[in-house]
Amino acid sequence: NILFNNAGIVLGGSVDTITTEDWDKTMAVNVRGIYLVSKYAIPYLKKSKGTIINNSSSVAFTGVKNRAAYTASKGAILSLTRAMAADYIDDGIRVNAICPGTTDTPSLAGRLSKFDNPEKARKDFIARQKMGRLGKPEEIAEGVLFLAKNEFTTGASLSVDGGMTM
Repeated sequence: NILFNNAGIVLGGSVDTITTEDWDKTMAVNVRGIYLVSKYAIPYLKKSKGTIINNSSSVAFTGVKNRAAYTASKGAILSLTRAMAADYIDDGIRVNAICPGTTDTPSLAGRLSKFDNPEKARKDFIARQKMGRLGKPEEIAEGVLFLAKNEFTTGASLSVDGGMTM
């Protein structure tokens, strides 16, 4: 059995500009959500010797301007992943994290649509990518499948980010 914790939100702001409400909302969805879903899935995963894959982000390693809560939440996910891996290794549960880079998803399209010039914003996003393009959801899925399948990997974070973290 596989649990893929894949819910997340991105709310902008630096530490001095983000509202406390947006900070708390980001942490609730991105970190507390993983805690709650995992908490209630673990009894079943103990029986099946399953695996948990948490969706973090490459920004957990690099930081991103104007995304303090998002970056902090993704770093917290990496720490939680390692703690869970240590806690449940003796139960036969593997816990890992996938760390995507900027990926061409409906979520990204929604964020870009809020810019005055969404087409320019998209081009700017692409220009920042070391491989000169956005990631594809299928490429992230391949990383998730690797983590789900490889039985000797636990406590790991796999970056699938087009070189963002190198």
